[in-house]
Amino acid sequence: MTTYLINGTVAIDAGSLGFWGSPQDQECIKHVFLTHSHADHTGSLPIFVENAWTPTENCPRVYGSAETLDDVQKHVFNNRMWPDFIAISKDMPPFLRTCLVQAEVPVEVDGLKITPVQVNHVVPTFGYVVNDGESAVIFGADSGPTERLWEIAHRTPGLRAVFLEACFPNSMTSLAEVSLHMTPAMFGREVAKMPAGIVVVAVHIKVRYRDQVIGELRDLHLPALEVGECEKDYNF
Repeated sequence: MTTYLINGTVAIDAGSLGFWGSPQDQECIKHVFLTHSHADHTGSLPIFVENAWTPTENCPRVYGSAETLDDVQKHVFNNRMWPDFIAISKDMPPFLRTCLVQAEVPVEVDGLKITPVQVNHVVPTFGYVVNDGESAVIFGADSGPTERLWEIAHRTPGLRAVFLEACFPNSMTSLAEVSLHMTPAMFGREVAKMPAGIVVVAVHIKVRYRDQVIGELRDLHLPALEVGECEKDYNF
């Protein structure tokens, strides 16, 4: 379940966001950028929205593509899986506001410029380039092999790190290909497309195969590889 928390106020994805910290901690998060609609990236969104709610106008804003926001409306806030907080928010202090983002059109929030970039997954999915004016980090999201994100990476000043998925072991290449995820071998080929000298953090490793995937990643002998850890603070 995926969530990245940036500077305490901005999140990318809400897979585990509603289970983090206290309601008061969650109240500080005012911007949530969704990569796509899959449950491991949106599952705790309604819990977060409820935890963060205060009876004021200062509610969280949830950003995503038209397809992702439509899926959240239809399949989460639909008065079946969860109350329709989007509709309720029109008549009372809001629980959330939804904000449409478009590919390669930056959004500026809390001192960050966040640029969505289309990646290669089974549903419409954005990776995000996050820049604070001094350094930049790319969150690659769920994706099979992709190109545009790395073209933009080469044009991004101050790029320090990329968070890149490595879901399945190499023995499951066929499953990775059909589901548009990656294996360590595919991961290595994506790293070769990136600018040199940046940290690459391997994430989204399937729990059942974690040890096997990590071993295969180590066998790549990539010079700046890190294996992502839950609850770890990263500073770039």
